[in-house]
Parts: sequence; C-alpha cells; structure tokens
Amino acid sequence: MAHTASDGTVYEFSGPAGAPVVALVHGLGLHRGLWRDYLAGLSRGFRVLSYDLVGHGESPAPTGEPTLATFSAQLLALLDELEIERCTIAGFSLGGMINRRFAIDHPQRLQAMVILNSPHERAAEAQRLVEQRALDSAAGGPGATLDATIERWFTPDFIAANPDYIESVRGWVLANDPVSYAKCRKVLAFGVVELIRPEPPLRQPTLIMTCENDSGSTPAMSRAIGSEIDGSRVIIVPRLQHMGLVEQPALFLEPMLDFLGALPA
Repeated sequence: MAHTASDGTVYEFSGPAGAPVVALVHGLGLHRGLWRDYLAGLSRGFRVLSYDLVGHGESPAPTGEPTLATFSAQLLALLDELEIERCTIAGFSLGGMINRRFAIDHPQRLQAMVILNSPHERAAEAQRLVEQRALDSAAGGPGATLDATIERWFTPDFIAANPDYIESVRGWVLANDPVSYAKCRKVLAFGVVELIRPEPPLRQPTLIMTCENDSGSTPAMSRAIGSEIDGSRVIIVPRLQHMGLVEQPALFLEPMLDFLGALPA
C-alpha cells in the first residue's frame, strides 16, 4: 500500500514491525516498481522501505537543480518521518550513488550498503559519452536515447521473450517529466566524481554487485568501489547487462539475503 510523506515522497513499507530496515533505492527514469520481485523475499525477515525518488514515479519534481545531496536529503527526511534511526540502503545504478552519498553525509544513520550495478570513476571517453547522453536527454526528452538504453539494459534474449515487460519499462521512462528527467540524468553523469576515494573512507559493511556485460557500471568499476571500502565484498554476475537484477532476480536476492543475515542485530 502506497503512502505519501509530508514532502510528497511516495513510499511503501512492508515486513515485520521491529525488524531491521532495508531501504531500496531505484535508478534513473524508473520507480519503486523495480523491486517487485524482491519485496516478498526481503519482507520475510526485514522491514522493507521502497520509495520514488524526487522527479520519478509519484514523487514530486525536484526544486532547482538536483544533486546527489538532494537525493540524500530526501532519504534522510523520509527516515526521520518514519522514525527509522538506522538502516541498510540497497541502491541500484543512480541509487547506488545515492547510498554512497548518504554514507558520506550521514554515516551514523547507515548500518550497511548494497551497491548494485552502480557507476564509479570513468575513463575520459566513457565520461564524455555519458555526458553527451545527458545532453541528448535535455534536448529530446526521456525518449531521445531510449532504444539504445533498452539494448544496454537487457540481453537480447530477455527483450525477445518479455515484450510486455520491456514495454512497461519504456512506459516508466517515458512517463518522466522531460525537464525533471534531464536534470536527474545530469546527476548520474556528473555526480559520480564526488564519490571517488572519499575522505574519510566509507567503513560500513558493503556488498557490491554488477553484471559481466554492464557497459555503464562495469565489473572494473565495482572492483574499484570495493577497493575503497575495507572489508567489502564484490560479486560479478556472469553474462547479464545493466538490468540483470530484473532478468535473474534470484542471482541478486540470494547474495543480498546472505549479506543482510550476517549483519549484527
């Protein structure tokens, strides 16, 4: 059941009262529906919070130019309103940048992190391409590069076998307000710079995952994130692309449950 926070953020909260909280943060152009295959498994042992980022889904558009700090502040306000003192944050793509920004801003509120298919320091040419895509979105709206995006996100086999789901995802992206989407895409393009080699280093228990063929959040990026967080664990899922967590949710959910189950009570 959806609820609306005082700042307009739309969220859902499920699982046993009193259980450790896991907050799920989706990626650019998507909404909390990304996590549909994860809620039942996580909710058996955890209190699960999923919500729409500002400028996405049913949450309001950002005011001014959003930054990673904007998204970090949105999550903090939601945790405060729900009286959640500490939680684990699992973030996908842009969401995996947001939980790192939150860890920098509010380390005392974070028990652990799960970083899924999230970008890190890019080579100069890759950075140029990401910036160009952000500019293309500003000029042409969410649909400007959507066909190429779908091909980067999903394997050809999944696209062929799941046309209804692919159309749903296309609908999610196209439903975004063009101005808001362009602003948020700039955060994905430019915001990663502030997450590289943070000082002081992040120290929360961390699980980092990506897919072998994710061209935008590569295995090398995940290993680089892991090298900057002592004691973190890095898992590379074979064959899949950026949205591997949708194509094969069990390959992500099982390691997440193992990781969460091993955290101190």
